[in-house]
Amino acid sequence: MTFTEQLRAAERQNGSLLCVGLDPEPAKFPTHLRGDASKIYDFCAAIVDATADLVNSFKPQIAYFAAHGAEAQLEKLMEHMRRTAPGVPVILDAKRGDIGSTAEQYAKEAFERYGADAVTLSPFMGFDSVAPYLKYHGKGAFLLCRTSNPGGDDFQPQHLRDLPGQPRLYEHIAALAQGPWNLNGQLGLVVGATYPAEIERVRALAPTVPLLIPGVGAQGGDAVATVKAGWKSVNGETTAPIAVNSSRAILYASAGMDFAESARSEAIRTRETLQRAAAT
Repeated sequence: MTFTEQLRAAERQNGSLLCVGLDPEPAKFPTHLRGDASKIYDFCAAIVDATADLVNSFKPQIAYFAAHGAEAQLEKLMEHMRRTAPGVPVILDAKRGDIGSTAEQYAKEAFERYGADAVTLSPFMGFDSVAPYLKYHGKGAFLLCRTSNPGGDDFQPQHLRDLPGQPRLYEHIAALAQGPWNLNGQLGLVVGATYPAEIERVRALAPTVPLLIPGVGAQGGDAVATVKAGWKSVNGETTAPIAVNSSRAILYASAGMDFAESARSEAIRTRETLQRAAAT
């Protein structure tokens, strides 16, 4: 099964377009866990258990674990997700962007050490920085395309005047992911929820490529506009799946002992918002 098929299966199983991002910050933990980096696994595992039937994917951000020397806790968490939510794919948010033997080691880290189903990558160094990940058949690789941060304007919407039609950089990345780079149907694209018009443009250029869409929730992205832009129907069939990520709004929905229950309530609310948008 390809990663796109995994994502679609989870979407159907849980009736969800929601991806829950796992960005553990001990300083923001519930009061009884706050400041204790040794509790990163416990916190994240509780969130996973509370939301596993509400999502189409999980997205742990590797920096939040590595900054606290919690890689062993991440390994344990990955095992927990595979065991308790085997039908939900896990996207390791690493944003790697190197080449050659270094990229091979990063791919080994993501897919062999952590057992991720997909990883996020920066394509700035070209196809050389993507190819090592595509050797892992069935695994996915999401390329940064049109990101949700304001600084993305520095490069991503600029025109490439040496190419026919002078596409914007993000448009060129989308076309590459849809076409010549996507050798085994393993590529996806990262497009920010704060730019729904660009999501729509990316979807037009890459109809068969799954989209990872961060920025809903604390970053202010419009969930309804996001779905309407990225969730299209062509001849009665929807395009490739989308995973709309929310992290902080769900993780830190409560500072009390009920943090997991509150996370579940927020995930339900977000899932329902996304589903209503998909149905219209």
